[in-house]
Amino acid sequence: MFGVPTSAFLICLMAGLGPAMAQTPAQSPADKQAPAKAASGARPPAPTRDPNTPGYVKAKELPDGDIPSAKEDGNFIIGPTHNPAPEMAAKEGVPQGDVFEFTMESTDSKIYPGIAREPNTFAVLDPADPNKVIVNSYPAPYTRKVAVYVPKQYVPGAEAPFIVGADGPDRTLFTALDNLIAEHRVPVMIAISIGNGSGDAQGSQRGLEYDTMSGLYAEFVEQEVLPLVEKKYKVKLTKDPDGRATTGCSSGGAAAMAMAWYHTDLYHRVLSYSGTFVYQQWPYNPETPHGAWEFHETLIPNSPKKPLRIWMDVSDRDILITRDNYHDWVLANERMAKALAAKGYPYQFVFAKNAVHCDRGVKAQTLPLALEYVWQGYAPKK
Repeated sequence: MFGVPTSAFLICLMAGLGPAMAQTPAQSPADKQAPAKAASGARPPAPTRDPNTPGYVKAKELPDGDIPSAKEDGNFIIGPTHNPAPEMAAKEGVPQGDVFEFTMESTDSKIYPGIAREPNTFAVLDPADPNKVIVNSYPAPYTRKVAVYVPKQYVPGAEAPFIVGADGPDRTLFTALDNLIAEHRVPVMIAISIGNGSGDAQGSQRGLEYDTMSGLYAEFVEQEVLPLVEKKYKVKLTKDPDGRATTGCSSGGAAAMAMAWYHTDLYHRVLSYSGTFVYQQWPYNPETPHGAWEFHETLIPNSPKKPLRIWMDVSDRDILITRDNYHDWVLANERMAKALAAKGYPYQFVFAKNAVHCDRGVKAQTLPLALEYVWQGYAPKK
């Protein structure tokens, strides 16, 4: 979910304002923590936002270092100190699950054969519509890594709940699960951590997968990833959507939400860090003209309540791009919390002070909490 800081430059491209780069192997959005640099120089870091800003959700501010209980719904403010939870380190005597890795080639995919942004080109505003960007892309192959975590407590042949993660492999997830499963705080579950198809933002394979407002990525996982996992590692993954969770940070968080929103028949549990609930979608889709911003603008407010349980985080120095009104990550997540509350969804929203986009320290502090929260109420069907 979080990776090596190699693509900070791509933040400006997310707004369609910077020169494109040749695609690199699968990248993680955590590097957006660093200030981006464009042709005109360094973009200033995002300002620190006050969680008590008028219009933001009312939130309970916790003592520094504390985090909410996994049994509490609602909005919380944490920080400025972010010490790692004890469950994020391997513990003596705790059974450690097996982790397997394999690769997938785009040439084998019927859903995502692969694209890349044209090297040395610009994503530019559409002169006919300032809400759209024009991007030049071309077919391009990719290889993605997939890591599969199978806990020691898994009984071969038994039907297991599972969690699907974006921007993998994410080994911190596996360590947390070792400890939480041993403490009976989450069910004995399998984790499938899927690498993205490379690049970032509009015109890239990763952007196509994660920022598209549809159920296509969930269908890719269902049809092309999960069958391989079951075949290769002799596990049985539940078909019960209440036993399936999705997770990711940045655009991976938006993808996690889209997987469950468009396929409640497949997923009921969502965990998002610094979710990109902003206008990143490409190509343009008139059904969701503002991309993932539509989650809180129209989709959640105007749709019947879905059987979803959601955990979200945003940081006080999360991304802010000022070219339009749809690229403020803090505001987008605040609006998500407000929309979920208005519809009566079970959710927990954490606003982290002294933190940046997809903040590693915040993740280390809160991932066990987030996992325990989203898995509340799960009971395997008999």
